[in-house]
Amino acid sequence: MADPRFFAAQGPFDLAELAVIAEADLAPGADGARRVVDIAPLEAAGGETISFLDNRRYIEAFTRSHAGACIIAPEVAQQAPQGMALLLTPEPYRAFARVARAFYPPARVKPGIAEAAVIDAEAILGPDCRVDAGAVIGAHCEIGARCHIGANAVIEAGVVMGEDCIVGACASLSHCRMGDRVTIYPGARIGQEGFGFAPSPAGHLRIPHTGRVIIGDDAEVGANSTIDRGSGPDTIIGAGCMIDNLVQIAHNVQLGKGCVIAGQVGISGSTKLGDFVVCGGQVGLAGHLDIGDGAQLAARAGLMRDVPPGEVHGGTPAVPLMQWKRQIVALARLAERKVKE
Repeated sequence: MADPRFFAAQGPFDLAELAVIAEADLAPGADGARRVVDIAPLEAAGGETISFLDNRRYIEAFTRSHAGACIIAPEVAQQAPQGMALLLTPEPYRAFARVARAFYPPARVKPGIAEAAVIDAEAILGPDCRVDAGAVIGAHCEIGARCHIGANAVIEAGVVMGEDCIVGACASLSHCRMGDRVTIYPGARIGQEGFGFAPSPAGHLRIPHTGRVIIGDDAEVGANSTIDRGSGPDTIIGAGCMIDNLVQIAHNVQLGKGCVIAGQVGISGSTKLGDFVVCGGQVGLAGHLDIGDGAQLAARAGLMRDVPPGEVHGGTPAVPLMQWKRQIVALARLAERKVKE
């Protein structure tokens, strides 16, 4: 169970309520009035908690679990321990996410402006905002209703934020516009000048970056990630994008909606990602590439050419997934022959 010093569980809920929340079916024989007080992983769950099984690697843990209830796919119901109530759905993980959010909903902003906050007289704050100590909000900023600006965060002049946004402690924002329900985690840097200059033996000459960063609704930017503003065109982060910690997004990059960018990814300038592109950890993308809708890039892939929609690429330089696997097998066999020689 979650540490109550940091997390306050809602509920309890009965199974019938949770089935509605999860958009799942209560299995035959399950008691809809059975009380559930919390969520828990399979190994730690007890009789009054609910868990889930999505990855078949954890079937053994599921069969030994003491969870009172579990969210599973219908095809594994026969392997459930005796007495465990089941919620059946083809999407157990998504259903569990709904249940988890019922027990632990997003914290509501407690309105208030700390005395140690510095807010320019020409900034506009919507109703019910919270601004913590040490935060700085510059002139002509527009902050929507119910936003939370964390301690020592800096919102530079002219930034526009929609409603219900969160800016974490020590983050900095400049030259950007954000939609509603955007979350910027602590230490992130949004809108700084990009890495653009005209090189020369006589000295590198900086090119002014006169674009912005545009972030769509419901996007998240992880801790200590950086998104550079455009050099003329804007840098664009599509609605619903999930960007992990320690990600670098260069000037003029465009992300479509719903992209998932894992930790330590680097995207070079002017590269475009379509909708719902997935980049595994430490993927590196060269500049001026086009990555099609739904493409997936395996962890540590090095992209040096365009990727068509829906394809999965891996390796460095990245190639289609099956070709990459064949290369790995061929290399292993070659190394084995060399050892035998």
